Amino acid sequence: MAIIEVKDLKKTYKIGTVSVPALQGVTFSVEPGEFVAIMGPSGSGKTTLMNLIGCLDRPTSGIYMLDGVNVHKLGDAARAAIRNRKIGFVFQSFNLLPKSSALKNTLLPMMYSGERRDRSVARKALESVGLGKRLHHTPMQLSGGEQQRVAIARALVNDPPIIFGDEPTGNLDTTTGKEIMAIFTRLNDQGKTVIIVTHEPDIAQYAKRILRFRDGLLEADTPVENRTIIE
Repeated sequence: MAIIEVKDLKKTYKIGTVSVPALQGVTFSVEPGEFVAIMGPSGSGKTTLMNLIGCLDRPTSGIYMLDGVNVHKLGDAARAAIRNRKIGFVFQSFNLLPKSSALKNTLLPMMYSGERRDRSVARKALESVGLGKRLHHTPMQLSGGEQQRVAIARALVNDPPIIFGDEPTGNLDTTTGKEIMAIFTRLNDQGKTVIIVTHEPDIAQYAKRILRFRDGLLEADTPVENRTIIE
């Protein structure tokens, strides 16, 4: 069974009296363990799609099934609960609490989900991304790459089956970006379903499949040829 399935998904925004279509009937599915890159120019609908399948927004119409659950029919609390269990988010701007340590930032999803804040689990997540010796450093004491590693650890702490990355290398230099993509690749090799939004072709080459959007439509769905392999 597909872990993500969308059928004729549409999203229209109202700006005053004007209706602006952001997605115009998108249909696709993602199987467990896939690594998918979502690409497209500005205004193509890729960020809107990420917000919808990440349960951060609701579609205007269409069906979205997340691991067999019709998310569109859930109330706000139920949507938040399934989002916390099923999805880990990694954003371009890291979104870390500036005065909190790496360990405390990693613990946040446990607090939001009502789980007991288990420092040993958060510590293990940080160790898995190479930050075992930086547990008590605040974001200001970490490099951009280290901050993104904290964000990845935070995304992993509830052990969700899906990891979303929204331009996860957008604020990083090329070398650091490669290191972050190596982590995403390793997570996928371990069985996580990984979905990233990117406008960078070289970053998309780490994925196994690319969904290309234009003007709110799915323009192409293709496997990645000559995929970048981590040595």
